[in-house]
Amino acid sequence: MPKHLVVALAYDQLCTFEFGCAVEVFALERPELEVDWYRFAVCAAEPGKIRAAGGILVQAPYTLSLLDKASTIIIPGWRGTDIVPPPALLKKLRSAYQRGARICTICSGVFVLAAAGLLDGKTVTTHWRYADKLAKRYPKILVETDALYVDEGQIITSAGSAAGLDMMLYLVRKDYGVKVANQVAQRLVIPPHREGGQAQFVPRPVADDDLGRLTKLLDWIRENPALEHSLNSLAQRAAMSERSLQRQFTLQTGYSPYDWLIRERVATAKDLLAGSNNSLSRVSELVGFGSDETFRRHFRRLVGTSPMAYRKQFQGR
Repeated sequence: MPKHLVVALAYDQLCTFEFGCAVEVFALERPELEVDWYRFAVCAAEPGKIRAAGGILVQAPYTLSLLDKASTIIIPGWRGTDIVPPPALLKKLRSAYQRGARICTICSGVFVLAAAGLLDGKTVTTHWRYADKLAKRYPKILVETDALYVDEGQIITSAGSAAGLDMMLYLVRKDYGVKVANQVAQRLVIPPHREGGQAQFVPRPVADDDLGRLTKLLDWIRENPALEHSLNSLAQRAAMSERSLQRQFTLQTGYSPYDWLIRERVATAKDLLAGSNNSLSRVSELVGFGSDETFRRHFRRLVGTSPMAYRKQFQGR
């Protein structure tokens, strides 16, 4: 791949964590990967001082004109969901979109693209705290309240803060393949991808005992996806009643035990399809689906493509 210029926006009251994540993923030299890694630069979204969270002053070396050359633009949050972005910034973003640049947002950064009019008719996500506000203010936008990130082609949006890392690893995976993305994730000491949505992170009151038992149960299921799991067998293993297990599952993951199990099996299948030479039937067996047809049906429903097409995407065969 030719040198790919990633440009991150810096603005007054900059969200330091989100900005730092973009720097960590795209700016570091990675000779160990043996690929032509990204070029990275920072441009100021506006003239004047750029103060960042934590009392830091940021000096961006480039102006908005750099967006004319960017292959990917990262908007690492925004200083307020009710603060209108500068007209010059919105104009540059519209121009970048029209020429085919990829534009990605983290958390409240989606409000910048919404103000630019680039999201009408598209599905997006943002931090769960802002989802209702975004949907009410921009009724032409479909807001996915539970996704960690949403890919609409040129526009990719992510949920709050750390979900930006999920999105950026996804970009690496698209650009360089699963092997390189996994290596970057290892260096960051984070999972190559996280399954599930924001519902698992919304604060909910749960008893410590129940939470501990449920956490151990989830870990055990992930280690044993091929076993035949039923609500009764899982409840017995967690030393909980079936009703209590159902309730705690929904509170902590946003899904019923059955739905969560299907998603975990599909997640494991994705790893096997991308990183192993097992046949599709063997993958289906290893993750616990009862038949190849059931495997293909659930995989397509959750991933949006077939297992074979997914493998071709990441292995090229």
